[in-house]
Amino acid sequence: MSPTPSDLAGAGEEPFRVFVGYDSREDIAYRVCRRSLLRRSSIPLAVAPIVQQELRAAGLYWRERGPTESTEFSFTRFLTPYLAGYRGWALFVDCDFLFLADVAELVARLAAGDNPTRAVLCVHHDYAPKEATKMDGAVQTVYPRKNWSSMVLFNCGHPKNRAALTPEAVSTQTGAFLHRFMWLDDGDIGEVPFVWNFLVGHNRVDPADPAGTAPRAIHYTSGGPWFERYRDCEFADLWVQERDAYEAEQEEEDEDVKAAVQVTPAVSVDA
Repeated sequence: MSPTPSDLAGAGEEPFRVFVGYDSREDIAYRVCRRSLLRRSSIPLAVAPIVQQELRAAGLYWRERGPTESTEFSFTRFLTPYLAGYRGWALFVDCDFLFLADVAELVARLAAGDNPTRAVLCVHHDYAPKEATKMDGAVQTVYPRKNWSSMVLFNCGHPKNRAALTPEAVSTQTGAFLHRFMWLDDGDIGEVPFVWNFLVGHNRVDPADPAGTAPRAIHYTSGGPWFERYRDCEFADLWVQERDAYEAEQEEEDEDVKAAVQVTPAVSVDA
């Protein structure tokens, strides 16, 4: 019997797991992405960063960084099934995403049609950027299936993922093998609508179908407003609003902590 959306979402005891690629240059992007996921989700989520330095310290990742790796999670993303214990489904997403819709809608797709048997689900972009650099001057590369791996629903227990996506493989396999999903057959790669990985500067809202083409999750793939170069990019205002709300919440929490410390009575100790 096929699993129900609630089963896949971890609506029982376990929350649905989301792993976000973390880059030390984009800490605020990670925090805003995480907030946007949690604030709009109607199902329990466990959102965790994939931090390369921690994986190296644990002996789970040891490849040297190459000249075409624009982020610290260029390859560590493929450890998602391993980090999830090779069980159930989990979502990987780049940190330069802003979720505008309930991720439960995306998770519900896991139970549709043949999706329960797929190894991965993602947006099948046809994307060939023309600029030579992106973000803060990182090299822009063009390759088949570019951006497919920027947001992936992994069937973590799928036999092909268990066999291919080990720490050894992720540290030694080529970029082409990993980012083009070369350990999978085409039929193993399911598809979700592009609105869940809406590429700024590439995808467009169709005026004739705004409900069907408006972004559910914005991907600032070339660079977001946290970089000076992209301060005024498309949808920058939405990200700035989310960031401001996050920072306001942090300030309020800090004030609450200070107030709690101030009212805590001193404890006297008799000599």
